[in-house]
Amino acid sequence: MNETEGENQHVRAVVTSFRILEVLRESGGGVSAIASELDLAKSTVHNHLQTLEQLGYVVADDGEYTLGLRLLDLGYHARRPYRLYEAAKPEADDIAERTGDRCQVMVREGTEGVYVYQTSGEQAITTDSHIGTRVDLHATAVGKAYLAYLPESDLEEILTSSPLEKITEKTTTDREDLLEELEEIREQGVAFNDEERILGMRAVGAPILAQDGTVLGGLSVSGPTTRFQGDRYQTEIPDIVRRSARVIGIKATYV
Repeated sequence: MNETEGENQHVRAVVTSFRILEVLRESGGGVSAIASELDLAKSTVHNHLQTLEQLGYVVADDGEYTLGLRLLDLGYHARRPYRLYEAAKPEADDIAERTGDRCQVMVREGTEGVYVYQTSGEQAITTDSHIGTRVDLHATAVGKAYLAYLPESDLEEILTSSPLEKITEKTTTDREDLLEELEEIREQGVAFNDEERILGMRAVGAPILAQDGTVLGGLSVSGPTTRFQGDRYQTEIPDIVRRSARVIGIKATYV
């Protein structure tokens, strides 16, 4: 085996380990179930799981494996570079308590948005999103609020490299329609998601801007259409989100 072949094998082994972790992220499982899910030999999965267990990244209990808490440490350090998180957390917590709904803070990574913080009020509806969830920017209020304040060159790069996927029947997939909406968002300082990612759910988002106008991330509040309607959806929640996003931007600038 030459040096290049050996390197390729090591790279494939790393990919396999992460695929196993991603399966365990969805639910725990035994060797057979994981091997079947990934179309791998049981012996291969077993060897990877043993190594991951030794490193503390998975935990075994009577033949069933789950993610280990050591991954929390990695998550903490992954989030540390974002000053935004420290500035946004108390504001997001306050919004969730005041509105009773779910509040999320997003930053961009590549062409997607990533929730670095999420907190829920007493009436919040549970969906598929959580801290670390990656979302399409064009299909979320928080993502559209972010896109609206990007420099034109950055916005163009995202729109040309990532298709506007149709997630629900209400998702905007036409480029010109999206650009018109982004112009309205810049005028109003707030974005709306009307069942564009999840049917039955709406959200209101605002950009988090540094004092020089640079967009740092986005803040949004989401809830069911039964509660997000009328003045609450059009005026009350937007006012709360805009004010809090402004406060977070000031704090994040000077942290």
